[in-house]
Amino acid sequence: MKENLEVIKAQAISAIETAADEKEIEELRVKYLGKKGELTAILKQMGSLDPAERPIMGQLVNEAKQSLEELIGKKKSELLAKATELKLKAETIDITMPAKTSKPGKLHPLNSVLDDMIDIFQSMGFDVVDGPEVETDYYNFECLNVPADHPARDMQDTFYLGENLLLRTQTSAAQIRTMETRKPPIRVICPGRVYRADEVDATHSPVFHQIEGLVVDKGITMCDLKGVLEQFAHEIYGKDTKVKFRPSFFPFTEPSVEVDVSCSECGGKGCRVCKGSGWIEILGAGMVHPRVLESCGIDPEEYSGFAFGIGLDRLTTTRYKISDIRLLFENDKRFLEQF
Repeated sequence: MKENLEVIKAQAISAIETAADEKEIEELRVKYLGKKGELTAILKQMGSLDPAERPIMGQLVNEAKQSLEELIGKKKSELLAKATELKLKAETIDITMPAKTSKPGKLHPLNSVLDDMIDIFQSMGFDVVDGPEVETDYYNFECLNVPADHPARDMQDTFYLGENLLLRTQTSAAQIRTMETRKPPIRVICPGRVYRADEVDATHSPVFHQIEGLVVDKGITMCDLKGVLEQFAHEIYGKDTKVKFRPSFFPFTEPSVEVDVSCSECGGKGCRVCKGSGWIEILGAGMVHPRVLESCGIDPEEYSGFAFGIGLDRLTTTRYKISDIRLLFENDKRFLEQF
């Protein structure tokens, strides 16, 4: 039995030392040290020995078992270290190679112009308010002095979502909500997306952006409106920009005007951009109609106000000399990288 133990131990040592991986080591551990292993089998045969030989043989088996366990542990550590070394070599990063560069994002031209406009109007004391894009007929039309039979509704092709719901055609609806919840003095701008059923071409889109402005207080006149819009035009287009007011009609303002600025391309001499007129229309404005104030619970005998609506998309195209409004919505990297 002693000679058999020595043979088993020698075989186990040889097999463990030549093992190639942890899986093989585990198989050897089970083979020699497991419950049905070869050393366990020797222990089961000790009952046939002389009682005086049993302690000696038991000690030899335990020493062999301990020796193999230490050898297995050592071999596992060596295999683990070797595997780690190979993995590190395979994953080595060549720090001399040039890094992959990523271009930082920039503001979209629409957002850039919007931020500038918000800064300009906030410097003049305006707050920024928002309103829902899905509006009711009441806020989008009726409260703005545009009843169901009013011909001005024919000026706007509206996306209706139901009997009384629609996609807002102007951000003026947010002004009505503001006047219902705030008491004068009021000085706000309302930027946002609006929707009209226009055919898509170089100058029209069914989705575009507006910034509506509203001032309501005691003693507000057309002179105040003119001063604010001239200041705005000079901030956006430059101090040498000329501003022209033309009579117009909007159901929610009386009197109403359209505002032109001298063409930045030709300086007012006439060119392709301004179609030879020397002027470019940028917004509509006017004094808030007394009926609109009254519908919002504001006494038109005590308060007056002015409102204006600026097309952000047109302002952006004229500022950056963009020939086609569709470029603002197509997300073409070749176009966006120019900003």
